[in-house]
Amino acid sequence: MTVHHDGLAVTWFGYATTRIETPGGFVAYLDPGRYGVLTGEWTPVGGGNPKDAAHPRSTDYRAEDADLVCVTHDHHYDSDAIRRVANEGTTVVVYEAVDPSGIDRDVDPVSELPGEVVRIGEEDHIAIDGVDGGADVWSVPAYNEPDGPRADADGDVSHPKGFGVGYRLSLGGTSVFWPGDSDALDAFAEISASLFLANIGGTVVSTAAESADLAERMEPDLVLPVHYNTIEILQADSGEFAKDIAKRGVPVVLDEQEG
Repeated sequence: MTVHHDGLAVTWFGYATTRIETPGGFVAYLDPGRYGVLTGEWTPVGGGNPKDAAHPRSTDYRAEDADLVCVTHDHHYDSDAIRRVANEGTTVVVYEAVDPSGIDRDVDPVSELPGEVVRIGEEDHIAIDGVDGGADVWSVPAYNEPDGPRADADGDVSHPKGFGVGYRLSLGGTSVFWPGDSDALDAFAEISASLFLANIGGTVVSTAAESADLAERMEPDLVLPVHYNTIEILQADSGEFAKDIAKRGVPVVLDEQEG
């Protein structure tokens, strides 16, 4: 289904792929692609019927309707998927540390993406022109803490500081926060956002319990979990997360069966 919140139409396609449209038709995508979620090739972890999965069904999707695309880090960089959503008028915002030459997948250089490519730093702000006032984009540091729950005995993590960012967007007057692949950092609690796109998969990102604690501190108007149950290391019980969030008095919604 598509979630409607404060004038925005928000659709989770699977993995981190999220489409957001304002009432006037400004369209933004966060981290589009990977694992077949936009090509129709995704299947549930362990097999089974996609209709029974707590996850959107994949689709062969090529809308090319984006005004804005934001990419957080290497793991979410998919040049084919960006072409499926972008066009020559799109602003494609890519974190400056994203390096396709070091990605062990078949991806194209950032310079070959459609539209206007903007490389953004770890703590930057850019304004994008367009209908409904366009968009404001803020990047924030996003990472696993070296002494945190995602670190191994040597302090090594999958997402060290400087590897990726999160994004706070202002679209049609509504603020949206997507932390990217990160722990539930204390700094996130200071971010003002109407819609919080929460990690709940654990393993290499924050767990459901950690994101629930963060949401309680952030006090968003709505929490929508994304980036779970696409692959084995991101499995989560979204229903239990929703119950936990609701008990804390924070509005929550799931978007799992349209695709």
